[in-house]
Amino acid sequence: MQNDKTRQGDTASESTVHFWAPPDLPGLAFDPMLHRLLHEEPVARVRLPNGEGHAWLATRYDDVRFVSVDPRFSRQAVVGRSVTRLAPHFIPMAGAVGFADPPDHTRMRRVVASAFTARSMRRLHEHAQGVMDGLLDRMERKGGPLDLVAHLNRPFPLAMVCALMGVPDEDQSRMAHWSDTIISAGRGREASEEAKAEMAAYFHDLLARRRAEPREDLAGALAGAVEDGTLDLDEAVGLAVLIQIGGGHAVRNNSANMVYALLTKPAHLARLRAEPELLPQAVEELLRYIPHRNAVGLSRIALEDVEVGGVLIPEGDPVYVSYLTANRDPQVFADPEQLDFDRTHNPHVAFGHGPHYCPGATLARMESEILLRSLWDRFPELRLAAPEDELVWERGALIRGPKELPVTW
Repeated sequence: MQNDKTRQGDTASESTVHFWAPPDLPGLAFDPMLHRLLHEEPVARVRLPNGEGHAWLATRYDDVRFVSVDPRFSRQAVVGRSVTRLAPHFIPMAGAVGFADPPDHTRMRRVVASAFTARSMRRLHEHAQGVMDGLLDRMERKGGPLDLVAHLNRPFPLAMVCALMGVPDEDQSRMAHWSDTIISAGRGREASEEAKAEMAAYFHDLLARRRAEPREDLAGALAGAVEDGTLDLDEAVGLAVLIQIGGGHAVRNNSANMVYALLTKPAHLARLRAEPELLPQAVEELLRYIPHRNAVGLSRIALEDVEVGGVLIPEGDPVYVSYLTANRDPQVFADPEQLDFDRTHNPHVAFGHGPHYCPGATLARMESEILLRSLWDRFPELRLAAPEDELVWERGALIRGPKELPVTW
């Protein structure tokens, strides 16, 4: 039963529920509600546009990490509850790894980890550079100005996650359409659920083909796990859908955000051009600094009364964490509002923390480094082809980024 009291120490006091409808923010602007809560009310109650009731939101770095790993906060317990949320629908399919707790979560993650071995990453690195070179060749032939999102940021990570999964090139456009529909907060529940069902049906068929003719890709690993009983078919399909969406959509937007950040911060770009060995550290700082999503991800349910940051979360209440605010916590990061390529201690949580840490983090880092290095090696005079205040940003989306990024060179 939801409790309208917040108890700090022995004191019971009324706690405000903040209605939070995240605005469609331009560029790298930080959500003002998140900024205020981090500095004024780090464990607060919020109500988002969809779902029912309220949820707690933890914003400080230590509290975010605590909630992310403590087994008293359950993702599995979210299933069947209409928790307040940004989207009109839940993104993961029921039974997917996003809604699992250990030991089921551990079992499912182990199968996915088999696709991200050092050997697999070396193979994908070579493939990634080949894909990137081909896309840059086409850009050079076409000439500027052109939309970088359409010509590079969108097709590059899509090609990479399809290669990882084993999705044929001719099916990439369908994957892009389904992913865009599912990940949108603005296209409505019916369209999103229809796209999710169509993508799930596709992976049912692909896994069936891999069971008949095994291959060394993630679809093959998932099919093998179904065959040996490690996963059931619905779990395998749910994993495939989640990885396909995340691998194509998140890197698309965040790599475009990174390019935008460098194009609008000439001193940072000049530093990176002069010191190319700084690129991995710069990518880590860009990951920390960029507010890559709207609102928050999936909630957890408190399985018992748990104190977080001096606030008692009652049993049964939903709890969200904000990795964005954790990455701006001044107790952990000096001058957190500044993009600082000299930041050597950077324990950011852009890929999450704990059991639900993004399994594709290594691939995402690799793609970002290849894209930024290759883009400016090929086009050292790359620049925006439109005034910054005329750029168009995604609207009604869960993941933030420029809808178009016109550039020339």
